[in-house]
Amino acid sequence: MTQVVFGAIAGPLVELDLRTLYLKDLSFFGCTVLEPEVFPNLIKHIEAQQIRPLVAQVFPLEAIVAAQKIFLTKQHIGKIVLQVANS
Repeated sequence: MTQVVFGAIAGPLVELDLRTLYLKDLSFFGCTVLEPEVFPNLIKHIEAQQIRPLVAQVFPLEAIVAAQKIFLTKQHIGKIVLQVANS
């Protein structure tokens, strides 16, 4: 099983018992820059419903202040989504 973690909104410091990496024979990879085609490729897979982002909560655009408050608590898992009505 491969697990991927990205986005560090809770901050740069993490508590990790390194023995977990060793004893479970896990790998840790860091990446700061991706090729330009990565994001469009990701969107293609999302639109094809091959992968689904984890959504914590959806807010209408008018509730952006409430969405920001939830975001700032850093207690959610997944994306905070602002829904924009089609015109």
